[in-house]
Amino acid sequence: MKFRKTCSAVVFFIVAALRPPVAAADAGMYPMSELNRLDLAAAGLEVTAADIYNPDGTALVDGIVKLGGCTGAFVSDQGLILTNHHCAFRAIRDASDPEHDFLRDGFAAADFGAEFPAAGYTVRITESYRDVSAQVLAAVTGDMDPGRRTAAIEKRMKQLSLDYEAAHPGKRAEVSEMFPGESYVLFVYTFLKDVRLVYAPPRAIGNFGGEQDNWIWPRHAGDFSFMRAYTGPDGEPAAYSPDNVPYRPRKVLQVVRSGVGSGDPVFICGYPGRTYRQRSSFYLEHLARYTMPLTVDWYTWQIEHLEALGQGDRSRQLALASRIKQLHNTAKNYRGKLQGISRLDLITRKRAEEVRLQEFIAADPQRQRLYGHVLRDLEGYYRDLDREMPYEMWLRFLKRSPQALQVALTVWESAQERQKPEDERDTAYMDRNLDQTLQRLQVQAEHFDAGADSLLLAELLRRGGAFPRSHELEPLSRVLGPEGSAEAADMLAHLFKTTTLMDPQFLAAAMAMTPAQLRRLDEPFLNLAADLYPEYLRVKLEGKRRKGVLDPLRAALVDARRGFLGGRFIPDANGTLRFTYGHIEGYSPRDAVLYTPLTTVGGLLEKETGTPPYALPPRMRELVEARDFGPFADSDLGGVPVDILYSTDTTGGNSGSPVLDARGRVVGLNFDRSWEATINDFAWDHSYSRSIGVDIRYVLWVTWKFGGGVRLLDEMGVGLAD
Repeated sequence: MKFRKTCSAVVFFIVAALRPPVAAADAGMYPMSELNRLDLAAAGLEVTAADIYNPDGTALVDGIVKLGGCTGAFVSDQGLILTNHHCAFRAIRDASDPEHDFLRDGFAAADFGAEFPAAGYTVRITESYRDVSAQVLAAVTGDMDPGRRTAAIEKRMKQLSLDYEAAHPGKRAEVSEMFPGESYVLFVYTFLKDVRLVYAPPRAIGNFGGEQDNWIWPRHAGDFSFMRAYTGPDGEPAAYSPDNVPYRPRKVLQVVRSGVGSGDPVFICGYPGRTYRQRSSFYLEHLARYTMPLTVDWYTWQIEHLEALGQGDRSRQLALASRIKQLHNTAKNYRGKLQGISRLDLITRKRAEEVRLQEFIAADPQRQRLYGHVLRDLEGYYRDLDREMPYEMWLRFLKRSPQALQVALTVWESAQERQKPEDERDTAYMDRNLDQTLQRLQVQAEHFDAGADSLLLAELLRRGGAFPRSHELEPLSRVLGPEGSAEAADMLAHLFKTTTLMDPQFLAAAMAMTPAQLRRLDEPFLNLAADLYPEYLRVKLEGKRRKGVLDPLRAALVDARRGFLGGRFIPDANGTLRFTYGHIEGYSPRDAVLYTPLTTVGGLLEKETGTPPYALPPRMRELVEARDFGPFADSDLGGVPVDILYSTDTTGGNSGSPVLDARGRVVGLNFDRSWEATINDFAWDHSYSRSIGVDIRYVLWVTWKFGGGVRLLDEMGVGLAD
């Protein structure tokens, strides 16, 4: 059973029923079920809907995977996956040390046996889906308070997943919330847990231009890497073992060296994260006033101080590299979103639309009865949330930023959650996920930097002093002393000097213990986590209560907007498999500026300064200057194309998605959006929304000439002869 359509009435699968066929690039990350409603031929595509997704056979989507928080594609029959360098970044970092600096020098496995295990990485291949809205919502009764309503829905979602897995051993099932409070779909996955690093170019190629060029066009980044999925010798999913064998995918995407040109149609299938285009203006205002500015401020502070810690110390730089990269990416993305909200006056525009929506609602007594209160109640909800957000954001940073405290709270919460039945636990602590949770903690422990943690914790304690006394965390004051005092500094030093928490073997033992056993360890960070946990639990339960209030309002807003917008209504992305299409095309970001849609290796030399982030490896400069391009040069452009620009609708999670030509062949690899398109999560517009990918010709040329990867080209069936 693959992608079987079992309930055509569910909202998620009929939202496009009234939408007319679309011939040009359009906003929309379409569920696979909507493909038959799109005029793919008019969009210039030669593939049919059945070629892309086929409920009764093999199709392109069978070769596209969710790789951690990114997307990837099978490009050989031996489980070879093409994805982004930044998606493989942590695996490259994990394989590195000062003597074997694969971030700096690149990584190339000589053979299968030399491929490096990527701890914590998983691959998901979507197998099927079915609507389970009725089963989920049957758990809700009219007399439930909001918190109980949320808990009942979450429990039923987990029950359905566990029931499916019990009846179908070897499969992974998850229920995804499509429209909160309204529609739910059970997705079934093949879930592979043995993933290995195969090839990655040096960071100077994979992230050429660094943070200066991040989210900016023109780009010249070779943001690609190869990984490989493995199974047990019997072909079934298995944890890492030297005896495992390469996975044999049902579908392998064809990689071609012909590339693309300006105006060519392209499409993407991948796993975009979340978009928020159907949310209210009050939500957007809340993000713009609190969530994003507070995050940018704190992340910017961390970047500055963590980078300073690593100066002159390569071991420390490697330990902090993945954390700093993530901070940079989010901070710059949020700055782009904030600028876009201001530039487009987006909140005012949404308010004006909501005035028209309210008039549409008021024009019909039935609509007024069902939806007349929704916008008013949403405004009140976010006003209440605004008051709590600065404190709750600080509390969230306290839990997530210092790694020792994050790990300690995870271990303590795991012990608490494992006292519950499986279907009542948080997802990370369900039996099926505990191995991945432990792996994640052990990776953090292996790259732990006590100096960085101490710096972050001290700064967060200082910032916490700004909150009213009613919001102070008594355990922090009790354990660490008054903020800024000598006592607090001494206690911080003592914590980090005496902790045994950040030892992988200790963590493995601790994750199997009960709360009472953890207390008897008298481990300082675990003691602190135990004392802080009641406050985190209070906030978590309050969040569930809020969700129980918000979800019916969001469901009602979606219903009202669907009637108001008619065929123009498009569902938000939610991390599940989606389709989007467009063309290779530039755009004009401002007056008298026109961006063309392809860059070339010539631009590498124009940008190259000899110092990071514009410092090419000497060998790369030699190859470009020698014009040793083989069959990968574009005669019209005069060199190997590097990056491409196209009008698809993408967001976070689409990183690593294959860019496919009209015939469904891999011609690029999505990795970014333009600066103006950081606002895509809230609003897409053909005039400014562009995605950025690396041209497949650059991927192949770098792999071949720089990486010595002829064996990988042979494995993908890419010949070098004309």
